Order: sequence, then structure tokens, then C-alpha cells
Amino acid sequence: MGKRLSDKQRQSLYVEVGMLLSAGVDIKTALDIQVQQLTGKAGTLLASIRDSVVAGSTLSEAAQQSGEFSAYEFYSLQIGEETGRLVSILQELAHYYARQIKQRRQLIQALAYPVLVMATAVGAVVFMLNFIVPMFSDVFRRFGGQLPPLTQTIVGLSAFVRGHVWLGMLSATGLLAAWRLFWRVPGYRYRMSQALLRVPILGPIVLRVYLVRLCSSLSLLSSAHVPLVQALALARQMIGFAPLVRALETVEAQIMQGTALHTSLAAFSFFEPRFIALVKVGEEVNQLGHFFSLLAQQYSDEVDHRAALLSSTLEPLIIIFLGLVVGLILVAMYLPIFQMSSAIG
Repeated sequence: MGKRLSDKQRQSLYVEVGMLLSAGVDIKTALDIQVQQLTGKAGTLLASIRDSVVAGSTLSEAAQQSGEFSAYEFYSLQIGEETGRLVSILQELAHYYARQIKQRRQLIQALAYPVLVMATAVGAVVFMLNFIVPMFSDVFRRFGGQLPPLTQTIVGLSAFVRGHVWLGMLSATGLLAAWRLFWRVPGYRYRMSQALLRVPILGPIVLRVYLVRLCSSLSLLSSAHVPLVQALALARQMIGFAPLVRALETVEAQIMQGTALHTSLAAFSFFEPRFIALVKVGEEVNQLGHFFSLLAQQYSDEVDHRAALLSSTLEPLIIIFLGLVVGLILVAMYLPIFQMSSAIG
């Protein structure tokens, strides 16, 4: 999938084109209106899609030819055109991207404050080690005498930080660049994603974000009566989370051999017993789309709750950490002064 249209632009496009079509506006006029609202690469992309539609292509064919839309998107559009449910499909796609945008914002909101506080804490400690501690160490050096072990440790740490601060910054930059490079390697991405799932509080949130994406995709495709194996293949393209992608590949192979969906899913710890139970009921009553929609809503609500829990849990922990570190440094610096005062007294 290309990058000329952001998730927000996709959501807006599907919402507005769906509204115009439901109001009786033809597809060419609807696309004309959208082209007038967009500029730059996004406007150029939409203009090319409009031109393809004018030339006789369907909307799904034009989207596929552009190379900017996923198989999930243009296949969903094709289903809408063939079944006469294009407006409904556009609304579902808009809802999908709206939910995806909401989840991203939830994670950013949950992590933004703790990250800011943690960065401030690290900055304060580095500042003290670079400027405050050296001032005290110069005073101690002039007075002479044996420093307490704690003070010696902090002074030594300060000297190390000042002598290696640029090396530390270069190392951090190198690690970030290496991480971005290795992230493109499937095996590395899979192992890192697995490790992320084991992180307390954060891991379950990440898993549920991708489960919402999976359930939303399968809800739309199942409701449109797309064959199950094909629906899984299309949904897998929209997830982008290596552990789930590998699991779904195995599930697809097992279904091709005649295994039921809920049985195949039960082999993986990603899917909780209630997930398996609802999928099993959906299979029995032939209403998988409805049950996947229920699961998507349940997991979305859980993401809301867990994201708030993450923020409220990390905030006091980081503040306590900052207080302990700063307090330790201050005690280490004032301890020799207290000793000298006691000796003079």
C-alpha cells in the first residue's frame, strides 16, 4: 500500500464519497468534489482514479490500478459494486480507518506523558551529573580527605558521563539506525514483536490493537460472503503484525485441509477462550461477520481501558524513580559536608 494517502485522508475519502453516492450523486461527480479538496500527491492520485473511472473502469479497478490501495480495500470495493452495497462498503471502510486512527491516538496519549516525564527525569539526572556534581567534587578536592563510598561512586559516575556523553549519543543514534534497518528483516521483526507482547501492560494493549484490526477486517469480509480462506488472506495483509500474520498463515493452511476456524485458532495463545467461543458460535449459526463485529467492539473498549491504565500506572512509577535518583545524588553530595560539620563540632 502506498503512502500518498494518509489514514485520515482515506477515512475522509470513504465517508464523503459514501455520503455523496447515498445522496444520488454519480461516482464521477463525487470524485470531482474530492479532487477539488485535496492538493499535492493525494490530489494527483485521486485525479488519476477519477480519470480511470471516466474512461470506463470501475472504482475498484481504478483503485487497484493506482497501486496505492491494499488488496483488502479494492476487493471490498469490488464486492460492494457487484452486490449493489457500495455505499455500505464505503461506510465500513471509513469506520475501519476511523477505528485505526482512534487506536493510534489512544496509544500516543497513553505513552506521551510517561515518555515526557521519563525524558525529563533522564535530562535532570544528566544535568546534575554534568554540572552540579562537578561543582561539589571541586569543593571536596580542595578540602581533601576521604569521601564516603556513596559520594565516590556518584563522583565517578559523573566523570564517566562527562567523558562519554558524545559516545553515548552516537551509540544511541547507531542503535536506532540499526533497529530501523533490522526491522525490515522478517525474522528479526517477528522476534521483536514476540518480545513486545511479553512486556507487562503494554504487550496486551498492542495485541488488542491488532486484534481489533483483524476482527474489523473479517467482519466486513464475512458479512460480504467472501470465502473464509480468502478473507483471512486479505485480512492478514492489513494487520502487519508478524506473530499474528504467521498464525493466520497456519490457520489458512489448516482450513484448506478441512479444520474448523475456531479449532485452528485455538492452537495460538493470541486468541483467548472467549474469542474462540464466539467464533465457534458464529460458525455454527453462519454469522461470523456479526460475531467478529462484536469482538472488534469489545477489544476496542479494552484498548481504551488498558491505555488509561498504562498512563496512570507509569506516571507515579516514573515520578518515584526521579525522586529516588535525584535524592540519592543530593544525599551523596551533602554527606561529606555533614561529616566535615560533625568533625569540626
